[in-house]
Amino acid sequence: MKPSLVLKMGQQLTMTPQLQQAIRLLQLSTLDLQQEIQEALDSNPMLERQEEGEDFDTTDPLADHVETKANGEAQEDSFQESTYQESAPSNGSEGGEEGDWNERIPNELPVDTAWEDVYQTSASNLPSSDDDEWDFTTRTSAGESLQSHLLWQLNLAPMSDNDRLIAVTLIDSINDQGYLEATLDEICEAFDPELDIELDEIEAVLHRIQQFEPAGVAARNLSECLALQLRQLPAKTPWLALAQRLVTDYIDLLGNRDYSQLMRRMKIREDELRQVIELVQSLNPRPGSQIASSEPEYVVPDVIVRKDRDRWLVELNQEAVPRLRVNPQYAGFVRRADTSTDNTFMRNQLQEARWFIKSLQSRNETLMKVSTQIVEHQRGFLDYGDEAMKPLVLHDIAEAVGMHESTISRVTTQKYMHTPRGIYELKYFFSSHVSTSEGGECSSTAIRAIIKKLVAAENQKKPLSDSKIAGLLEAQGIQVARRTVAKYRESLGIAPSSERKRLM
Repeated sequence: MKPSLVLKMGQQLTMTPQLQQAIRLLQLSTLDLQQEIQEALDSNPMLERQEEGEDFDTTDPLADHVETKANGEAQEDSFQESTYQESAPSNGSEGGEEGDWNERIPNELPVDTAWEDVYQTSASNLPSSDDDEWDFTTRTSAGESLQSHLLWQLNLAPMSDNDRLIAVTLIDSINDQGYLEATLDEICEAFDPELDIELDEIEAVLHRIQQFEPAGVAARNLSECLALQLRQLPAKTPWLALAQRLVTDYIDLLGNRDYSQLMRRMKIREDELRQVIELVQSLNPRPGSQIASSEPEYVVPDVIVRKDRDRWLVELNQEAVPRLRVNPQYAGFVRRADTSTDNTFMRNQLQEARWFIKSLQSRNETLMKVSTQIVEHQRGFLDYGDEAMKPLVLHDIAEAVGMHESTISRVTTQKYMHTPRGIYELKYFFSSHVSTSEGGECSSTAIRAIIKKLVAAENQKKPLSDSKIAGLLEAQGIQVARRTVAKYRESLGIAPSSERKRLM
């Protein structure tokens, strides 16, 4: 075969930079989009925020650049003329005016604000003597880890150098839940033999750390954790002695909900056991969770849904994303026939600004279309709750709005809708379906809501098993297997029936 040149005609789909930018903005969450907009405002001088009460400038800045430039030159000439007239000294008063001007300048010019109104000094952060509600923990524990909180208390405790070294090693072995992960033998072997640290010293330091806050920290198991918390309660606390005996000797029976065996072993009545268990349940089995180690995450709704005269209205959250426009002053500096470097840069910035604004408009229109269709399909949920949720998949919305399923997936990811029933992610309204005995369909979200309702109304002495719940659902015409009920129950965070047993 000989190599040859052949000319062919064909069609090919190409991802233009504009389309790539629109897709990237479409899948961003509200907080990420705000950051993207701020970066665009910082890098592109043609973009600016539209203030409230202003309208978008719909005229083409390039078409009016000649008039804008002429007006600018006229204003500049008038400004120079007025400046010259104001700065020109009057006859015979040049020296006197200069002397009077120097005399009128005060030593300290007045200001509108004080330094403490803008900047916080170390002295202003300290509590005043009259502030009785000042709390050190609430103002200084944001983002604090459990280890740093324990080390802060360690610095306030008088210890020898060896004990402090042991304490730091023990604190490093405490996990986020507040439990000591390593055994004392493992910690003892980790030290240098020349230090001559014995196991009794490590256990003595451990007892001192267990007196730190939060109560129950540095425990080696659940029984010790609960016992440490009970030990710090006042001695006059009701049922304290029985609670200490319960968590020390019979913690396994309590975990298995074997109340009859507990009453027989502890020789107490049912009402007394109920009081003891209530005291134990008031304790925290994970003391380390009290110290926040992560920053809070905020959710900003993209869409707001409200009811007006028996109609559900859908609107975008205008306060979440700022409105942008092209700066008419900078856009007027662009000249059509100029090919200089500065003009080419400004022209490119103007084109990128227009693309960015158009991509934002496309994102808002797509989000509005998808949200409207979701509300139209899930009116029953908005009126009656989770039990009225209908089955919905991405293909249904894609056909309704005339878009691809991948586009619907991007729109509904990390986007939130504010409804009278709460804030939900758009993905929440999509669920699979289960067939009913009458030939209809029931969404998995509705089944979860029914299971939650059945568990809330069950007899706590005899909780409903998964098979019993499946039978109750079948009585309502919903055909669900026991394994499916177990899967839905676990997704709701509901414990099995053996763990839900309570004393009435």
